[in-house]
Amino acid sequence: MGQTQDGTDELNRFSDLMDEAPAASGSGRAGRIALVVVLVTILAVFGGAGGYVWWASSAPLPAPTLATQSPGVTAGEAATVRLPSSGSMRVSVVGGEQYLGADTDGVWATSGGDDPRPIASVAKLITALVVLDRHPLDGPDDPGPTVAFTEADTDLYDQFYVLGATIAKMPDRTTLSLHDALATMLLPSASNYAVALARWGYGSEGAYVDAARAWLDANGLTSTRIVDATGLDDRNTSTPSDLVALGKIAESNPALAAIVALPSISLPNGPGFVTNTNDLLGTAGVRGLKTGNLGEGTFNLLFSSLLDVGVEAPLQITGVRLGGATHDSTDEDVAAFLKSVQAGFHDVSVASPGQDLGTITTAWGAEAHVVLTRTAAIRTWSDTPITPSVQIVQPQTWADGEKVGTVTWTAGPHSVSSDLQVVGDLEPPTLWWRLTHPGQLGGF
Repeated sequence: MGQTQDGTDELNRFSDLMDEAPAASGSGRAGRIALVVVLVTILAVFGGAGGYVWWASSAPLPAPTLATQSPGVTAGEAATVRLPSSGSMRVSVVGGEQYLGADTDGVWATSGGDDPRPIASVAKLITALVVLDRHPLDGPDDPGPTVAFTEADTDLYDQFYVLGATIAKMPDRTTLSLHDALATMLLPSASNYAVALARWGYGSEGAYVDAARAWLDANGLTSTRIVDATGLDDRNTSTPSDLVALGKIAESNPALAAIVALPSISLPNGPGFVTNTNDLLGTAGVRGLKTGNLGEGTFNLLFSSLLDVGVEAPLQITGVRLGGATHDSTDEDVAAFLKSVQAGFHDVSVASPGQDLGTITTAWGAEAHVVLTRTAAIRTWSDTPITPSVQIVQPQTWADGEKVGTVTWTAGPHSVSSDLQVVGDLEPPTLWWRLTHPGQLGGF
């Protein structure tokens, strides 16, 4: 193949480069011969030294190699759910199934068994529900029918006073709306109002008891026994499982749910100002339901809570604590349980800006890194496993700051993500590298 003067000059320069070239694979003369064979072949293809230099200096480069690692994440600390060591407690949770798992047989957490125990004034919640079954209220703002208390009802004040029971004033010829009469019975747990309402609703306390037993059977509460409207008789008994179910029935009645959530009510023409015996109202989302006690070791609390745990919606918790030592310790047991559930939810940090997750390398030895771009944390329950996944996208230029992928972490129903980007500039290859690596140029 003939050469021009320019081609001769290019060949001379090429010869000089060959004299300066380091040994190729294999050492010494044999390696140089192999390199010459390759280059001569290229020269033949591209029309001489000048054409080869032009081709080698402009041929497409092989794509860099990206190697990433999956970011290791440690799960959060295991939750410790606080349950009392004496008496019994049973709790159902609705709305947290994706975190906590579903209730098993209607219970999420329990201690102390499911044996019947005296329920004391929790029985007044049954009185309210059974009266409302015959005389329903149409929502929280409906006062309902007027209840006119008789002289016999007024005498109940003295009868229960002698017994040392909780009572509320009932002046002669007192009239109250059904809503306010129920509030007077439930908030201070007034026994005289419980019997008076049972008589008003069903004609006599005995007739009320019959109606209550029928209502319990109809609602599947077959382990609950009622012998009066007040709960003062220790033969009024129920099991934790029945009481949790009872609590859910009460929560589903808008008028009753609103009444038991009242801290107090002022009724000047009747009992006056009365306060709720449920001291936990407003603590850890507690919104009811009913206290009850027959003295030391028989303190009970049927409770409902909308518990804020920092997720999309609060947990709907219904539970009962039976057999607490005192009123205060019973409150403490319930509060400790609810706060332990709150504490079991936490944010786990999974990413921070600049966290190195991989390396970009080129065939000619240039290097850059890929890093996470932002802080990310995921809300989890207890020690729920956190699973990372890496999705890579092909960048256009491999330039500093360019996105090369996304990392996503998943725990339960939650996912968070952070982009991966290039940090650092990839140095281009030298002309010498291009001239001496024809096999890696242009896709050869």
